[in-house]
Amino acid sequence: MSDFEKLKKRAEELRGELNRHARLYYEQDAPEIEDFQYDALLRELRGIEEKYPELSAPDSPTLRIGGAPREGFVKVTHEVPMMSLDNALDRGELASFYAKLCEALGGGDVDVVCEPKIDGLAVSLVYEDGFFVSGSTRGNGQVGEDVTANLKTIRTLPLRLERAIPGRFEVRGEVCIDKKGFEALNAAREENGESLFANPRNAAAGSLRTLDPKETARRNLKIYLYQIIDPEKYGVDSQRKMLDEIKALGLPSQGAEKLCRSLDEIYQYLDDWETRRFSHPIDTDGVVVKLNETAPRAALGSTAKAPKWAVAFKFPPEEKLTEIKDIEVTVGRTGVLTPTAVFEPVQLAGTVVRRAGLHNQDEIDKKDIRVGDHVWVRKAGEIIPEVVRVEYERRPDGAQPFRIPDKCPVCGAAAARLPGEAAVKCTNSSCPAQLKERIIYFASRSAMDITGFGEKLTGQLVEKGLINNYADIYELNAEKLAGLDRMGDKSAQNIAAAIEESKKRPLGAVINALGISNVGEKTAHDLAERYRSLNLLAESALNCEAELEETEGVGPVIAQSLHAWFSEPHNQDIIKRLRESGLRFEAEGKAKDKGALPWHGMKFVLTGELSSMTRAEAEEKIKELGGAMSSSVSKKTNFVVVGENPGSKYVKAQSLGLPLLDEAGFLEKLEEAKV
Repeated sequence: MSDFEKLKKRAEELRGELNRHARLYYEQDAPEIEDFQYDALLRELRGIEEKYPELSAPDSPTLRIGGAPREGFVKVTHEVPMMSLDNALDRGELASFYAKLCEALGGGDVDVVCEPKIDGLAVSLVYEDGFFVSGSTRGNGQVGEDVTANLKTIRTLPLRLERAIPGRFEVRGEVCIDKKGFEALNAAREENGESLFANPRNAAAGSLRTLDPKETARRNLKIYLYQIIDPEKYGVDSQRKMLDEIKALGLPSQGAEKLCRSLDEIYQYLDDWETRRFSHPIDTDGVVVKLNETAPRAALGSTAKAPKWAVAFKFPPEEKLTEIKDIEVTVGRTGVLTPTAVFEPVQLAGTVVRRAGLHNQDEIDKKDIRVGDHVWVRKAGEIIPEVVRVEYERRPDGAQPFRIPDKCPVCGAAAARLPGEAAVKCTNSSCPAQLKERIIYFASRSAMDITGFGEKLTGQLVEKGLINNYADIYELNAEKLAGLDRMGDKSAQNIAAAIEESKKRPLGAVINALGISNVGEKTAHDLAERYRSLNLLAESALNCEAELEETEGVGPVIAQSLHAWFSEPHNQDIIKRLRESGLRFEAEGKAKDKGALPWHGMKFVLTGELSSMTRAEAEEKIKELGGAMSSSVSKKTNFVVVGENPGSKYVKAQSLGLPLLDEAGFLEKLEEAKV
């Protein structure tokens, strides 16, 4: 067997193995290998496919890796309209629907299929000869958006059917996020001071419709299918058989549906699911009732937006009254101070609830929540407890408005709320509540680049009290490191050498390493270029915020962040110690004369995808030559760089008669500018 044949066989083995492990992990919650082992197999397969593209396959697990962010979504016209469902808000309305269905079909009881209603985003998938080729959202029912790249990141979506179906095969369902995923996603957003998703559907829609597939991949979305288009074409004549066929093809479905032959059986299903929904892994706010037979559906017809052969029954939200005993404030790893209501325990959605996040000061003020208040609580999306409203007439005398403190409850440092932000944050980078994550970032490649300074080592150093802030890193030596668990002499010496080497990092990296709120890597390097000295930057931050805003990319929010950080005594002490440790606080070389750069004063707009570089790389090359980026097209735009699948900016640029550069033209212009 030739080397090529061996690699071909190995690629097939890897694809099968990776797909099997993905099913075990994402569908059965029964992984057999660790994440790093899965990643190693994936890297091996990617290496083979990159070396021999002809060995790639349409269902390869490597295709699930998100690509570069896109300019916009391409519109897709649905061959068969994607309709929504009418709602039945109580059992009387449901009985009326069932009676009309029975009457239209001859007068006797009819068979229906009941399914838990998924609170997600409706999508349509197209397979060609058994391989997934495209997917789109419902949109307005007639025209949706192409979200193929984002759908490919959903691990429960098979890229190849278990049984090949010749030609075009279209199937529809819902993309959602399960309860655990929703809770984790919102917890992370709250930790970062970001706005929270209101419910799982909101989270799923926002995740699927982001222009960056890599971001979608991080959201751990799920998909469940329940409708085949033109089912009779495949010998399917009922909803029950349709669901069986979907499962047989390897497509994910809920598996919680039931064939009901009378209104009493429907009611029994509702009774069962009114309680059972709380333990269901995905959020469901009701039950969908569909005529089982598919043949009569066309004759029954539809309204302008919904079929007459199906209806969605909505469960009433469960709310309980309780009393707030306290409002506690905790500090997260990014320094955000989060208020939490502590109340008398109540039974909600199948569990006992004692606490509910109040998110931020704006939320507390809006609802006027105070200690001692009687409040109605519920689980948002049947998952996360929330305070809905206050029973003001039961408010006790003397109840005081609650304010998030202006001092960190953990370390006592100043807590500040910056303009445009909802969160109040501790300004002390050495605060124990956020120390570990900050140290990890300080040592990361984009910051001080201390090789070997990962999560496990940092955890040990923090737990043993060897590190209490950034400056303590430079007090470490090989002897201290060698005393840690599983740390040999050689490893200790290597890390000590890496710490010493990090002192040579440029000023921009040092500013980035400090972890100042809202100051990312690019802004840190822009500040280093402008001020050329950390001392001068600190002086400007303390005394002249207006001057700071003259730096490219620095506005009032970042200026306030810098002022708050450099004003904090804890941080001033760290700066002093880092200077004494020998870190570079001055920029090397001469400042760039931007006026002498070839593209100084020119404005560029990017639209579409470039094959030779990422959008960020293209923007960086433009800025290095003095050009400025713009997010919108106007008469003042000098050039519009047009890649594959351009968006509306391309159309506007054409209408304004602006100079257009395709990728080849852009690369040529880059070379000319460098001469």
